[in-house]
Amino acid sequence: MLLMVAGWGANQFSPLLGAYRGELGLSPSAATGLLALYVVGLVPGLLFGGPLADRRGRKPVVIWAIVLNAVATVALMLGAHVVPWLAVGRLLVGLSTGAVLAAGSAWVRDLSHPPFGTATEDGAGARRAGVLLAAGFSISGLVSALVATWGPLPLVSAYLPHLVLCAVTLPAALRCPETRAEPVAGAPRGRGVRDPRFLRRVVPVAPWIFLCPTVGFAVLPAQVTTAADQEVLYAGISTLCAPGFGAVVQPWARRLARRGVRATAVVGLVTIAAGLVLAAVAAWQAQPWLGLIAALTLGTGYGFVSTYCLTVVGRIAAPSELAGLTAIMWVLAYLGFCTPFVVSLLSGVVAVPVVLLVLAGLALLTLLSARDEPDGDRHESRRAQRVQRLRDSGVL
Repeated sequence: MLLMVAGWGANQFSPLLGAYRGELGLSPSAATGLLALYVVGLVPGLLFGGPLADRRGRKPVVIWAIVLNAVATVALMLGAHVVPWLAVGRLLVGLSTGAVLAAGSAWVRDLSHPPFGTATEDGAGARRAGVLLAAGFSISGLVSALVATWGPLPLVSAYLPHLVLCAVTLPAALRCPETRAEPVAGAPRGRGVRDPRFLRRVVPVAPWIFLCPTVGFAVLPAQVTTAADQEVLYAGISTLCAPGFGAVVQPWARRLARRGVRATAVVGLVTIAAGLVLAAVAAWQAQPWLGLIAALTLGTGYGFVSTYCLTVVGRIAAPSELAGLTAIMWVLAYLGFCTPFVVSLLSGVVAVPVVLLVLAGLALLTLLSARDEPDGDRHESRRAQRVQRLRDSGVL
C-alpha cells in the first residue's frame, strides 16, 4: 500500500496546474517547471534510497520516506498562500518518492516470493509493484481534481486525502517483515548497470514509462480545453485514464511476457507511438474526447513498458543489488516526467502537435532495442530463470 501512497503523493499536484495558473497567476512555464522540479528531488532519492535499502533494509527506508512524503504535502498546502513553498514541497515529494520507489519496489517483490509470499512466477513481484504505483498515480489525480473543482480552499483541501492515507497505512506497514537478503559469500552477483541486458533493453525503453501519462494529464488538458476549471477536471479524468489503464493492462502484459519478455516492449512502444499520434491530432483539432482516447492509448503503452522494465531488472539483479538497480531504472523512467516542461519551452517556436508527432517517431525508433533475442540470449534468459527459482527456494 505504501507504493500506492507514494504514487498518490507524487501525482496529486499534476491536475492542479490549471488552478495554479488561474489562481496564483503562474505562467505556463513556471507551472510545468514545478512539475519538472519533482524530478530534481527524485534523482537523489532514487540514487541514495536504493543502495541504502540494500545495505540497511527496505522497511526503514520506506517508512521514513513516507513520513517525508507527508511533510512535503503540508508544504504544498502552504504553497497556496506562499508560492516558494510549492518549490520546497515539490523537491521533498521527489526526494521521498524516489526513496519509496527504489526500496518499495524491491520490498514488494521480496514479499511476493518465498519465504515471505507464494508467487512463483518470474516477474510477479515487479508486476504488483507497477500496479500499486499506477493505482496511486491514477486515483490521486481524479480525487484532487474533484476536490479542487468543487471543494472549499481547493489548493489546500485537494491535498488532505493524501495525509489521511499516510496516517492509515503507516501503522499497518510497521507490522510488515523486513526482507533484505544478507550478502552470502560466494553467491552470484549481478553486473548492475554494466549488464548488457540493462544497457540494451532497459535504458532506451525506461524514459517512455512516465512520458506517457504526463502527456495525457499535463500537456493535453491545456490544448483541448478553454476554462481553467475545465482544465483541472479534464486533467483529473486524464490522470485516471492514463496510469489507471496502465494498471488494468498488467495481466495482459504478463500473459504476453510468457511468450518472450521483449514482446511487452514491442507492444508498449507501438501503442505509445499510436497514442502520441492521437494526442497530436487532438491538440491540433482541440478535441477533448479524442484527447481522452489518446490518454487511454498512452496508458496502455505505460502499462506494457513499465512491466517490461521492472521484469528485466528483476531478472538480472542479484538479491543484494535489486533495490539499487531498480533505482537506476526509475531515474531513467522519470526523465519522461520532464516532457511537459520541454513541450512548454518549445511551444513558442514549434507547434505542440508537431512535437508530439516527433515523439511518436522516436518511440518507433526505440523498437530497435527490442528486436528478437538471439539464441544465446534465450539460453541466458532460461539460466536467469533457473537462478531465480534457486533464490526463491532459499538455496541462493
